[in-house]
Amino acid sequence: MNHFVLFGATTASIWLTPLWLVGVGLVAGFAVLMILGWLVRLAAPKVAAIAWTTSKEAMSQPLFYVLMTIGIFGLIIFPFVPYNTLGEDIKMVKDEGLTLIMVLSILMALWTASVSIADEIEGRTALTLLSKPVGRRQFIFGKFMGILVPVAIMFLILGALFLASVSYKVVYDAREGAQTEPSLAECQREMLQIAPGLLLAFMEAVVLTAISVAISTRLPMLANLIICAAIYVLGHLVPILANSAVGQFELVRFVANLLAAILPVLDHFNISAGISTGQQVPGEYMAWAALYCLVYTSVAMLLALWWFEDRDLA
Repeated sequence: MNHFVLFGATTASIWLTPLWLVGVGLVAGFAVLMILGWLVRLAAPKVAAIAWTTSKEAMSQPLFYVLMTIGIFGLIIFPFVPYNTLGEDIKMVKDEGLTLIMVLSILMALWTASVSIADEIEGRTALTLLSKPVGRRQFIFGKFMGILVPVAIMFLILGALFLASVSYKVVYDAREGAQTEPSLAECQREMLQIAPGLLLAFMEAVVLTAISVAISTRLPMLANLIICAAIYVLGHLVPILANSAVGQFELVRFVANLLAAILPVLDHFNISAGISTGQQVPGEYMAWAALYCLVYTSVAMLLALWWFEDRDLA
């Protein structure tokens, strides 16, 4: 009995010890959110007020808690699911966990953009707000920042749980496969490999949020959801199509290149290949992905301002 108790305590310490990195990252993430909020309040108090109201309304919606519950349940269950991959189950946990967090966050962003922009325009709430000393640009930027707050909070909370589940999966697989006990370094290495994937997934969510904000200035919720879903699928499919055997046809290659020039290439934010080969994401790649996210988000926001500038709210 004492042997099993000691083994259980040792096993727990192996996967729990590296989680101090997760705690530091979680505190740092919330600190960055608070600092950015403080800076926005100093530079643009009206934008900050709109952002605060939007984020508070979004996090008071039942959908926020439903999506959080789904994410928590999935991330807890994934390590125990038998994937039958002959020792590569942890790669499936990483891939599924990243996809789950990203999809739930994007759903939250699309829903919030539709409710807080499209519905307010249709319900004349936006007209009431803009009758006060609030400009249309302040309205759009405030909504965009307010939508990103619950998305960022979902990434921080679910991301911390995801990293903990990855650390536990290392120990769980070793125990289930009757292998030698893994080291702290192995658990920490698996966590560090997936951490850049969370940042890339957040960048993808930011790009789709900006696109959803732009669409919401002109179209209602259902159209917004359908268009963004199509962009999400095509953004991941176009690079694969262009590089496949079908992409050798001239017409297919032309259409793929045209869509890649217009739509965001969301595959830039996908690290499935790195997960499958166990490679770390280079810092240079992260920098280029961040630049691509910034450029495409800026273009989408300029489009949102252009469409909303001459939108008849009456």
